[in-house]
Amino acid sequence: MKNLIIIGAGGMGRTVYSNALESVGFGEDFVVKGFIDDNLEALKDYPNYPPVIDTIKDYVPQKDDVFVSSIGGASRRRCMEKIIRRDGEFIDLIHKTARIYTNAKLGKGNFIGAFSVIGNDAEIGDYNMIQSYTVIGHDVKIGNWNRIDTHVTLVGGIVIEDDINIHTGAVISHNVRVESGAHVGACSFVFRTVKAGTTVMGNPAKKIM
Repeated sequence: MKNLIIIGAGGMGRTVYSNALESVGFGEDFVVKGFIDDNLEALKDYPNYPPVIDTIKDYVPQKDDVFVSSIGGASRRRCMEKIIRRDGEFIDLIHKTARIYTNAKLGKGNFIGAFSVIGNDAEIGDYNMIQSYTVIGHDVKIGNWNRIDTHVTLVGGIVIEDDINIHTGAVISHNVRVESGAHVGACSFVFRTVKAGTTVMGNPAKKIM
């Protein structure tokens, strides 16, 4: 039996905890050990959660530990790499209601939230966060270290590179590539390439930074 540790004990961390209790393998392959967070008091006002057992910067992975990250944005990769450098192992945490269709491929360390869909022949890399009610269409290719928020639709065949944030309710249309380091604002409709490191927003989405 593995001991799951959630990186980050904020609002998303608490959400990941509840997802973990309803995820594939809970109680059979893993139990939840607790959180690590650089704020040891992060759960002070929140009952009914396991403890914050240490800081991210100081925690040394134990023999049966496995990890999932609740952190998004610019610090997501940095926090996870602190654990990876200490030989921490990340697992895929997949909610039981998620639908993963024929030939879809997932790497390691991905969080797949409730009622999300991974379409036929889609390819998902490593260390991504795909939140609840999001639809990943057929043949979509997603790289590594991405945060894709709730109710996002990625239409079939598009490409999402690395270190990207796609916020709530965005729709990425046919034949679009979102290049590494980009940000897509909430409720945006994207129908053309999003260049590396830029931020787009609106319907139709336009570059704002």
